[in-house]
Amino acid sequence: MSKRFLMGIIVVLMITNIATLLFWDKNEKVEVKTGSENEEKITTKESVAEVGNKEIFYEDWIQSLRENYGKKHLKEMIDKELVKQIAADRNIEINDKLIEKDIAYLTTMQGALPKSELEKEKEKWYEEVLYRYQLEEILVGDIDIPDEEAANYFNIYKNQYDFSASMQLSHIIVDTFEEAEKVINELDDEASFHLLAQEYSIDEETKDNGGYLGFYPETSQFIPHNYFEIAKDMDDYSYSEPFQSDQGVVIIYLHQKLPSITFTFDEVKQHVKNELALSDLEQQLTTETLWKQNDVKWIYEN
Repeated sequence: MSKRFLMGIIVVLMITNIATLLFWDKNEKVEVKTGSENEEKITTKESVAEVGNKEIFYEDWIQSLRENYGKKHLKEMIDKELVKQIAADRNIEINDKLIEKDIAYLTTMQGALPKSELEKEKEKWYEEVLYRYQLEEILVGDIDIPDEEAANYFNIYKNQYDFSASMQLSHIIVDTFEEAEKVINELDDEASFHLLAQEYSIDEETKDNGGYLGFYPETSQFIPHNYFEIAKDMDDYSYSEPFQSDQGVVIIYLHQKLPSITFTFDEVKQHVKNELALSDLEQQLTTETLWKQNDVKWIYEN
């Protein structure tokens, strides 16, 4: 994934995560998405926050959102619908493998998210990545990049289109197997690995962050090799039996494994051509020209 394309995805994700609200029912109840499993339902007259003896009311909050983010958010909604319609009209199809690769990259930029939360994020990422690829192809139009030019570019920069198999790991390091067995017993009783790392781990660099190490490709030299050897036989969201290492007795937690994703030139040819065409045009991934070419009307028109 090119840096320009990735940054475009990140910017769109930042905008869509600002804040959102959904709908009113007949009793003027509104559902507010808070990110928790139990969504809040309040009336439009209620307060949404208290600061000392000062209340911030729902209506004031929504008015502030409209004034500060309303135009931007509405434009984003129009952009997505416009691109979706044009892509359907032109029968534009995006290789799912490309989208999976970009989602894998975005996943490695996250911390240790619970599985349910990660799945929700992936659903949003899929829509955003699909939108960006569709927009890219729409903007290129009928510009023809010779196969030879695209193949030469692919051969030079092939690595940027591939994703290396990676593992997301945490660990707890203690001095003895006796201490490790105590930790295992608590884990078996469904204690939090994160909290146990903070309590027991002797690794000062990671214990405050729950033993979290991050994502690493299997070829990384920054993680002991036996971590990968042990983790490759583990299931996602599981912990290992204690084992001896140079630092002490270790228990690793495997959050998830991401498989490698590689492409032949034919699989990625159209995307390479699109990138080269956009570069030649010095074209940014924007819908400005599409608005002018299509029947788009909105409340902010002069």
